[in-house]
Amino acid sequence: MDKQFKRTLVTCALPYANGPIHIGHLAGVYVPADIYVRYLRMRGREVLYVCGSDEHGVPITIKARQQGCSPQDIVDRYHAIIKDSFEGLGIHFDIYGRTTSKVHAANAAGFFKKLYDEGKFITKESEQYYDPEAKQFLADRYIVGTCPKCGNEGAYGDQCEKCGSTLSPEELINPKSKLSGAEPVKKKTTHWYLPLQDYEPWLREWILEGHQEWRSNVYGQVKSWLDGGLQPRAVTRDLDWGVPVPVEGAEGKVLYVWFDAPIGYISNTQELLPNSWERWWKSPDTRLVHFIGKDNIVFHCIVFPAMLKAYGDGYVLPDNVPANEFLNLEGDKISTSRGWAVWAHEYLQDFPGKEDVLRYVLTANAPETKDNDFSWKDFQQRNNSELVAIFGNFVNRAMVLTHKYFDGKVPPCGPLEDIDKEALAEIPLLKASMEKNIEGFRFREALKDAMGIARVGNKYISDTEPWKIAKTDLDRTATILNISLQICAALAIAFEPFTPFAAKRLREMLSSALDWEILGRPQLLPAGHRLGETELLFAKIEDEAIDAQLARLEKIRAEREAEARAEAAKQVAPQKEECSFEAFDKMDIRTATVLEAERVPKTDKLLKLTIDTGIDRRVIVSGIAEYYTPEDMVGKQICILANLQPRTIRGIESKGMILMAKQGDGSMRFITPQEAVANGAQVG
Repeated sequence: MDKQFKRTLVTCALPYANGPIHIGHLAGVYVPADIYVRYLRMRGREVLYVCGSDEHGVPITIKARQQGCSPQDIVDRYHAIIKDSFEGLGIHFDIYGRTTSKVHAANAAGFFKKLYDEGKFITKESEQYYDPEAKQFLADRYIVGTCPKCGNEGAYGDQCEKCGSTLSPEELINPKSKLSGAEPVKKKTTHWYLPLQDYEPWLREWILEGHQEWRSNVYGQVKSWLDGGLQPRAVTRDLDWGVPVPVEGAEGKVLYVWFDAPIGYISNTQELLPNSWERWWKSPDTRLVHFIGKDNIVFHCIVFPAMLKAYGDGYVLPDNVPANEFLNLEGDKISTSRGWAVWAHEYLQDFPGKEDVLRYVLTANAPETKDNDFSWKDFQQRNNSELVAIFGNFVNRAMVLTHKYFDGKVPPCGPLEDIDKEALAEIPLLKASMEKNIEGFRFREALKDAMGIARVGNKYISDTEPWKIAKTDLDRTATILNISLQICAALAIAFEPFTPFAAKRLREMLSSALDWEILGRPQLLPAGHRLGETELLFAKIEDEAIDAQLARLEKIRAEREAEARAEAAKQVAPQKEECSFEAFDKMDIRTATVLEAERVPKTDKLLKLTIDTGIDRRVIVSGIAEYYTPEDMVGKQICILANLQPRTIRGIESKGMILMAKQGDGSMRFITPQEAVANGAQVG
């Protein structure tokens, strides 16, 4: 890479400014990108790190309507929350911009206008849903109705968040506008489209032949899109929030957010470097790397490159797109609408001083090639058993013993024994592996390499036991602690990309500025070098803190399940076939009162009820034990089908059937008289 490129431009997917960021965003995009950038800078490479808020699009207008404010209010609020969250976690972009900036508005409009003037777009007239009361076209998310797959009455026009099905507005049952509640109608509208099919041959050659080194999940998804045949993609929308389309006849239209947002990378670079931005975007010496989630693969590997190709003017294309899969939470898909997430800004409040722990755990569980899961118990275990018990424990023992026996100065290194040589020899090997893994975007494996150095140190100091040796051989103790401190210095370097806060504290404890190139050398700290004060790098996380997080999630899960049950209860079974009045008239439905009730032995669902029908005393066996106890039933007035042919159930003759209402969730409720009536009164 060094021979081919002089500089690296790293971009991160622009987060939507309609809510805070959560651990799925961090694990999928921002933590791995930050690791990579920190590593490149430690190697002395020229890097530019660009990101910003994506502040246009339908989700933002929906949030604004829900909260009764303007879209600008929404993006202002969440831009600040997101930016502060990144800063709090040590993710430092060279610029974190906004797509509502004047520079971006002019840049995005100019990008569109150039393609428009050069005839790179096609126009298509189509029928789209329109709200006749609100008098505006409706984006898919502004249309709600009943999901045809699961019956959820709150499905959106593009997706049902209950069952996860991808939908179109045409598939919804009883679609309604979210704006007014009116039934939408189809109305003709004209939009501009980028003819992606025109770029398909070029994309095939550029990606399928030229970038086979891309991750299999990225390469496979792109190949699937290309094999399926590319279609024209709209670049404009009928909306009042976004960058206005800069041509005549486009009143009330804005640039589609997927067209607008990636141009934000260029706009942000221009804002930061107005006089030198082109060397990052138009020089063949620049390597462009996009860090994204898998839901953005098509935009960054097909659409944005096609846009840049259409524009021309020497724009660089992505050299790699290390997209991650999704991170789940406690075995369930992260859902912002359901609140099933760990929000970055709340984590920083709940776990002050533990920024590195989240970075470490998200990297260790990184969904690099398949979806992975975050659990709070695993979070606690990795902190307590790895960061505290291995990394932190080793550093603390080495530092404390050096202060105790050698007045806080690095002791001299005497003759090396085999155990010393073996420990030191492992570090260059782990460094080489770490470099290979980071360069190959395998950050999870690179973290294992870094922790491997800590394991080497922890084992070394445990095996050599300098606290015991000091009683009889202080020279040998000096050598052991010298080597232990060299390993501490190696850890301060190796962990800088992964746990920058701890690495900084460790450098301060060692009173030394260290760089990547010396990692692996046997002597990083000279004999006689004075160390700083010792402090614990990591602290245990107690059960109470984890239990509080699990209780919060359990409350959300319980509320969600209650909502699901309530929604299911509303579902109505289809009407049965018609029957004649004569058939209905044969049914003798009467009121009755339960005199005695008991469970049927060796069953979970059956109750034996002795009832007074006004005609006689009889027994009915009913499968209602999961809803009602025997105590609930005694004295209850019910309705029964009195002339049903008797059946023997579990050796008990049952004469009749209780009338029950079965809800959509399967629960049963009695049909009872609103007022007390005489037993045996006929219902009809």
